[in-house]
Amino acid sequence: MELADPELRVVLERGLTQVEELLRREVQSEFRFLTETSLHLVEAGGKRFRSLFTLLAGQFGPGGLGQGGRMADVVRAAAVVELVHLATLYHDDVMDEATMRRGAVSANARWDNTVAILTGDFLFAHASRLVADLGPDAVRIIARTFAELVTGQMRETLGPTAGTDPVAHYLAVVAEKTGSLIATAGRYGAMFSGAPQERVDALRRFGEVIGTAFQISDDIIDIASPAAQSGKTPGTDLREGVRTLPMLYALAEPGPRVDRLRVLLARPLTDDALITEALRLLRESPGLDRAVRTLRSYADLARAELAVLPACPARDALASVTDYLAARTG
Repeated sequence: MELADPELRVVLERGLTQVEELLRREVQSEFRFLTETSLHLVEAGGKRFRSLFTLLAGQFGPGGLGQGGRMADVVRAAAVVELVHLATLYHDDVMDEATMRRGAVSANARWDNTVAILTGDFLFAHASRLVADLGPDAVRIIARTFAELVTGQMRETLGPTAGTDPVAHYLAVVAEKTGSLIATAGRYGAMFSGAPQERVDALRRFGEVIGTAFQISDDIIDIASPAAQSGKTPGTDLREGVRTLPMLYALAEPGPRVDRLRVLLARPLTDDALITEALRLLRESPGLDRAVRTLRSYADLARAELAVLPACPARDALASVTDYLAARTG
């Protein structure tokens, strides 16, 4: 995200500092061990994109974040969104049997699954307590978001049912698991800054679209970009047996190469030679280019939502995210 305006940068840095302080206060417990487990991922860092987006969306109300009492509500909303996100990470790591998260040993690996699940529940509880101070509308919104997050995870766990388009299933999962919470971040920021409803709705839609685009972009990079370029080990999804959008598009193509690819993608891959073969077939497939085109169509949708918003440094910053997503896959 490009923050060319120095005043906006100062406002956002101040807001993020306040969010961070609130997060640390909220995860305190009289039971010291629970405080330790809750701080585990808070202190591991992360991009805090959802908090930052909430604060940016807060720029579209009267006076932006500089407007006294509204600043406190926007910061509180940003902390709510971040707590919910952190809670889902604890639960995700249990389901995925992950051993690392944000460069640190995951909570389930450091302690055990029960500790990780209960810590996630603790963070959900504190997010609920915080959001209660923002009023009944905010409570209803986060309750619907909880439901979408769970539905997306359940949908992904069960996989597409017979007769369901696998691409439509994938996009529904991503919209619910990733897009829904980012959409709520944009909605909250705009709401609590006093923005008119048209801007609230545009930022909510922008959040859902950009959240989906981020996931598609990551899926493309996992296949297309070498480790030296992306900083990540290619083929992570292949190792986990996850069928992403480029894979689904590739499998829909005719030809003998697809038959081989279908065999390779039938289960998680552990053999490096088979992973290399699968990556080669995917990179040569028209499915990869088709996924890139889909990503760019989402970027266009995001730009259309930004066009509803008034020209300002915050809109420029959000536009830079959209441009980055469209460009990072080449």
